[in-house]
Amino acid sequence: MNRSHGAYALLICAVCAAYFNALWGDFQFDDYNVIVQNPVVHSWAAWWSEVPHGIRPLLKATYTLNWILGPDAFGFHLLNVLVHAGNTLLVYALTTALLRELEARGARLWASGERDTLTPALLAALLFAVHPVQTEAVTYISGRSVSLMALLYLGSVLAYVRGRAADETRQRWLLYGLSPGLFVLALLVKEVAVTLPAALLLWEMLRGAGRPSWSVILRRQALHWTVLAAAVVVLFRHPGYYPLLAFSFSVRSLQDAVLTQIHGIVYLLSRLVWVHHLNIDPDLPVISRWTPALAAEGLFLATCLGVGVISLRRHPWVGFGILWVFLHLLPTNSVVPRLDVANERQLYLAGWGGFLLIGAALAQLLRATLRPQIVSALSVLIVVGLGAATVLRNEAYRTEVALWEATVRESPAKARAYNNLGYAYALAGRPGEAEEAFGTALRLDPEFALARQNLSSVRSK
Repeated sequence: MNRSHGAYALLICAVCAAYFNALWGDFQFDDYNVIVQNPVVHSWAAWWSEVPHGIRPLLKATYTLNWILGPDAFGFHLLNVLVHAGNTLLVYALTTALLRELEARGARLWASGERDTLTPALLAALLFAVHPVQTEAVTYISGRSVSLMALLYLGSVLAYVRGRAADETRQRWLLYGLSPGLFVLALLVKEVAVTLPAALLLWEMLRGAGRPSWSVILRRQALHWTVLAAAVVVLFRHPGYYPLLAFSFSVRSLQDAVLTQIHGIVYLLSRLVWVHHLNIDPDLPVISRWTPALAAEGLFLATCLGVGVISLRRHPWVGFGILWVFLHLLPTNSVVPRLDVANERQLYLAGWGGFLLIGAALAQLLRATLRPQIVSALSVLIVVGLGAATVLRNEAYRTEVALWEATVRESPAKARAYNNLGYAYALAGRPGEAEEAFGTALRLDPEFALARQNLSSVRSK
């Protein structure tokens, strides 16, 4: 077994260890609307009839496949974990390719010989595999929209990178066939894949002065940009997508959306560190004016973005990691207003940039220290600790009651969380606790009609 095969085996084992208990989780929250109570995904005929006017047809096709094979949650969870395992391997392959690009520029990140015990590529992939912030995209069945899109997105980037290296060989099909084809499929899963051409440009910038001319680069990417242009046209003309976009912009003003998302992005980035405060329904405010705290957060984000741009030349791994994060938060956390300000699954693909930075930083420490075994041991402890936190977080998805009890602990002032907890109690045959939860929701929001209706329903039984 060569080194790459050993790394792949280790990564698969890490995913299995972190997510083995996710397989026995229940359907949760949006799973009922998009899967359990949605006849569109219960047969191939129904799925096909909805394709011309529905959205995300490839995502729904996977739901249909799961439902036909067996409508219990186990099969859905198994596919989610397999998708995450595939993404982990792609992250390792891409990080390895990225580091080779940097080495070609003289920006070597790891030492040779005995100190090369844990490469940043392997560490970044391990962090991607086991970090508990990924659970919302993996353990939450509806999170598949993000993880499956990421599988096709990362596959497209890898095909581009390898096809570009073989541009003058028989493998041009990777560059001009497989890569744009996977881009199309990613868009059919989730429309936020529109960032892919920009991600390819960011990759090209890694080569610095040694990159080919922009005319050559744009010629290589012509099909990707053509697909993007077609996707934008479909987005604005499709009967399924345009009403959703129009509704989003009716939620709040552009100014409020931007101010709100400054705080939302900082919240998401903090989840990379505060792993014990993960929350499927965070209570984040809608912000309409500048405050000193918001100004400080805005300055922090602007500084990070500036460091990313400036670092592309001298410290390209830093620049790439930072800009990758911002690029992949742009579609969901910028100018488009959202009912839910931020969700952890939005970090799934963006998080690779952060994990790359951590892996590179530890690699530099490994290179400089006289005791590399200490750094390696520290890396192992971090990975094992994050994996254990993921196993614990998976337990919150075991039942609806467990999930919403965990949620109200993190969002004690959010009426919707208590309403969902009450509904979970009612389904579990615990009417007294359901009535108390609905009552709390109404105390927090006296105008919450659904909670009032649910409370009346429980009392009438």
